[in-house]
Amino acid sequence: MNEARLTKRQQQVYRFIRQYVQEHGYAPTVREIADRFQMRSPNGVMCHLRALERKGFIQRLHGHARTLVLRHEPWEQSIPVYGVVAAGSPVEAIQQQDERLHMDELFPTRRGLFALRVRGNSMIDDHIQDGDLVLIEPQPNPRDGERVVAWIDGEVTLKRFFRERGRIRLEPSNPEMKPIFVSPQDNFRILGVLRGVIRRYD
Repeated sequence: MNEARLTKRQQQVYRFIRQYVQEHGYAPTVREIADRFQMRSPNGVMCHLRALERKGFIQRLHGHARTLVLRHEPWEQSIPVYGVVAAGSPVEAIQQQDERLHMDELFPTRRGLFALRVRGNSMIDDHIQDGDLVLIEPQPNPRDGERVVAWIDGEVTLKRFFRERGRIRLEPSNPEMKPIFVSPQDNFRILGVLRGVIRRYD
């Protein structure tokens, strides 16, 4: 992202949001941004957030305090690929290879990717666990069976998407949890489709 397009204050707000996300795994609230920059009114923060969104630096998922996400930035780093590792029978020991995995090649055609941190285990049978980061591509028209992030009455949830007669079924991948049914008159929309999962093992 070319920060030269931002005013000095917009740069400061954007860098604060980015650092906050890196440290906490989720975005700051409008009040937290206002406190950081000693702004008396949330309206001043909202003015900067609207500018950052208009210039493509952030995306606001309206209706929830912390659904402020950074827009996709190309990864400049690469990771060395040393060979293969067996998940079945053992294979030859790791050998040095002249190959690197470039992070921006993982999702070369995905536009506007953003990440959300998972809270809960409703998608555990899809190997998505509490604390994982999910990469979401904005897509309001998913196919049946796709994993989506849905916005319902100010809350967001990750579920499998299915169209049924006169309603939408949001199906968890956990037999202990019940599906969510949404009708056309409900305050509901699809924010995006799951494209990847990141998990750290510390």
